[in-house]
Amino acid sequence: MPDSPSTGPVPTPAARPGPGAALAPARTANPVTARTAGVPAPVVHRAARSAAAPLVPTQTPRRPVPQLRPTDHFAELLLGVLSGRRPVHSMLRHTVGRAYDDLAHLAERGPLRTRGASPVVRDIGYFEPRPGALEVFARIGAGDRLRAMAFRLEQGRDLRWRCTAVEVGGPRRHRADDD
Repeated sequence: MPDSPSTGPVPTPAARPGPGAALAPARTANPVTARTAGVPAPVVHRAARSAAAPLVPTQTPRRPVPQLRPTDHFAELLLGVLSGRRPVHSMLRHTVGRAYDDLAHLAERGPLRTRGASPVVRDIGYFEPRPGALEVFARIGAGDRLRAMAFRLEQGRDLRWRCTAVEVGGPRRHRADDD
């Protein structure tokens, strides 16, 4: 009997079970062909799956990665420079005016360098005196020691934030050109 779409392929004598063999339902290699041929598709249980066919987790909708606030970002950058982990020149494009000179002077003294635990930003607060300007303070902790750092950020016409002043706890550096 030739193949027909409703009955599927006819098994050859070599494919027929021998005497005494238990009859098992015919399984086809392609479940789509089995469905279209009127034969139910094979059911594969989880326990029967092999390691070659891992489960693919369902895709969850991706959430945008939250952007670091400029206060947090600059506190980490300044801490890196003042603790000696980053070179001062890495702040060239992030500073304006005398802030770079003040930062270079502070970095020479290394006010946040420690011998034990690395300094970390423990707390940040800020005041917005006007739109586009932030006066920020940060508490820097290293072990049981706590220091203060203050800096001012201003937003330029290109909407990038830049540091315009920086101070670390203690008296301010005297300048002849200060009013």
